[in-house]
Amino acid sequence: MSEECLFCGIVAGTVPASLILQTDEVVGFLDVRPLFKGHTLLVPRQHVVTLPDLPKEQLAPLFSATQRVADAITEGLDAQGTFVAMNNVVSQSVAHLHVHVVPRTKGDGLRGFFWPRTKYADGEAESYASRLRAALAT
Repeated sequence: MSEECLFCGIVAGTVPASLILQTDEVVGFLDVRPLFKGHTLLVPRQHVVTLPDLPKEQLAPLFSATQRVADAITEGLDAQGTFVAMNNVVSQSVAHLHVHVVPRTKGDGLRGFFWPRTKYADGEAESYASRLRAALAT
């Protein structure tokens, strides 16, 4: 854990977040500036900055969680698909490895690498998080 890292704070429970998944190795939570509502970030509990830093034995848990969340987004939010991405250093706004899982629908306006961000209304993030937790539970 890094005391300065926002995501380590979320993992530790000292920083509030709309959590959707917690395993021994991975924590998933809603992005506070989502591309589309339901945009989820998955982070390893261990503080590592980039994918090459992640111990090999943690690859499967991280990507297994990514696969589960992608399925939950299509099932729980009625998305047609997902966009899964990871930045390493460049465009990495928090220096803690994280995977983006973004709900997609045809005609949603996401094109190229210009991604407008949106915001949740008060209480709306927890509604999305609850729907995703329910989909993950099935």
